[in-house]
Amino acid sequence: MPSIVCRVSIVAALVCSGSTSLRAQDVLTLPPTLPWSGKSERLIVKSDHAWITPAEAAGFQTTPRYAEVRSWLERLDAASPLITLQTFGRTGEGRDLLYVRASKGGASKPVVLVQAGIHSGEIDGKDAGLMLLRDIALRGKDDLLDRVDLVFVPIYNIDGHEQMSPWNFVHVRGPAEKGRDANARNIDLNRDYGKADAPETRAMIGLLRALDPLLYIDCHVSEGFDMQYDVTFTYAGWGTYARHRATADWLQGRFGPAVMQALTKAGHTPTIYPSPIDTREPTKGIRYSPEGPRYSTGYGDFISVPTVLVENHMLKPYRQRVLGTYVLLEAALKLAAQDAGRIAAAKAADRASRPVELLTRWTPAPQPIGWIEQFKGIAFDTYLSPASGRLEQHWLGRPITFRMPIIGQQPTETVRLPKAWWVPAAQTEVLDRLRLHGITFETLAAPRTLQVDQVRLVAPRLLQPNEGRVPMTATFRHQLAEQTMPAGSVRVPADQPNGLLAAALLEPECQDSFLAWGFFPEMLAPAPSTDAFVLAALGERLLATDPALKAEFEAKLRADSAFAADPDARLAWLYEHAGPGHPYPLRYPIARELN
Repeated sequence: MPSIVCRVSIVAALVCSGSTSLRAQDVLTLPPTLPWSGKSERLIVKSDHAWITPAEAAGFQTTPRYAEVRSWLERLDAASPLITLQTFGRTGEGRDLLYVRASKGGASKPVVLVQAGIHSGEIDGKDAGLMLLRDIALRGKDDLLDRVDLVFVPIYNIDGHEQMSPWNFVHVRGPAEKGRDANARNIDLNRDYGKADAPETRAMIGLLRALDPLLYIDCHVSEGFDMQYDVTFTYAGWGTYARHRATADWLQGRFGPAVMQALTKAGHTPTIYPSPIDTREPTKGIRYSPEGPRYSTGYGDFISVPTVLVENHMLKPYRQRVLGTYVLLEAALKLAAQDAGRIAAAKAADRASRPVELLTRWTPAPQPIGWIEQFKGIAFDTYLSPASGRLEQHWLGRPITFRMPIIGQQPTETVRLPKAWWVPAAQTEVLDRLRLHGITFETLAAPRTLQVDQVRLVAPRLLQPNEGRVPMTATFRHQLAEQTMPAGSVRVPADQPNGLLAAALLEPECQDSFLAWGFFPEMLAPAPSTDAFVLAALGERLLATDPALKAEFEAKLRADSAFAADPDARLAWLYEHAGPGHPYPLRYPIARELN
């Protein structure tokens, strides 16, 4: 976001230049706050309360570290039969991943799963969750557990959380020190659900599969521009572009209105998360867009679990944001209990659906798909910054309203899903991910020959390294061919509850496919070659005996002068077209079995 990035860059430059004695509060000036009070302030216990949380005790100026959170939860576990503290994996640096189950018992009771700190500098959910657990266990709110259990992950990205610094997330107003966005390998866990490279991600996917929650809530804090709203939230594709319709309809029709009402009653100002088109010009609009399974919300959509992204506003005081999160979580528990049967039916309907196409590319629609008639913004002016050398925003702290366009998307590419995908046994990394995600497949006991759609890459290009991978982009050429699948080959049918997730990972055109994330670097290795005198004789023989090949070769010579002038490229092209060709270079190893 331009204005935020500029400020962060100034801070980073000061640190890197040796100004390490500077404190963040000495350098950074955030916009003025709006006055606020609300009924949710009554949730804070008195300073002498035996079960005051660390954040309450600190007046919400600081947030506790992992060891203090664990110790506090261990005491709560010992004090209440409703609370059980458990582990579900380990981080890259070896710390225990923790979750709390708040339950009155009862077989097969549905679950609401809440996670905090996937971006550990956006930590509001942790301190809100501790307050809510305390009140459920010891202060009369145990009726929230009559029909559902609460499973709460207080810190998802623990390794990043423990790298606390006042220089992290400087755009977020409090607490004084915060963790980082990424884990110990510098992988953003909210970009990792599909490729599942991080141990934390693998543990979370395992927890999701074990619990199959009614509702999954992921707590964040926003970036962007200043505005009056303090608590915002959304769903995959903002509901509008969800891949599974029944769960999206429940989120839009039931969750949104109920939570909005609860937050407003408690004195907060909620809205659907306004993702800005241009932070420097808020009136350009907010973006609604499809999502892939790299994100928590996208992943939840693909596996048919209603998933909510909470995005509290970065510039609101930490105290206000934590209280708003508490209200949202409590309202979500009440609604999930009330609508448990309806949610289960929506999940079942989505898992029984069998989409025949998958949207893979899109572009902003030329006209707004809707408007917010009275968007609650904040006035700003601009000034010439001596640091950036350009006009920067100066937020004035004065409420305004304006008409905000909603910018949607229109499809530019869809793929028709095959009957199945065929994965070679040697692709162990892909097979590992399919097992992890609960995507079912069968393994051939004997060879089978069938006609399949084979895919070749055209003009592949490696992208900037990102999230522990070197992503790849290309265009693709599809052709039907007879292929023998050896014993051990794996057939992944599209006809399964997770068929859409399988498509997102295995269809090469998808932006979150294994191919797009760079899982198959062997495709880019050149074909083997041999001595030029052998290739020249072979090429001459081909040109003399294959008129179609000769015509194609001559056309390429006319069209590509660089190719025509490169003897080795000419011989390599002829060798590539001799016999069955080479199976690895530029050939996608996963074949598609068509209907």
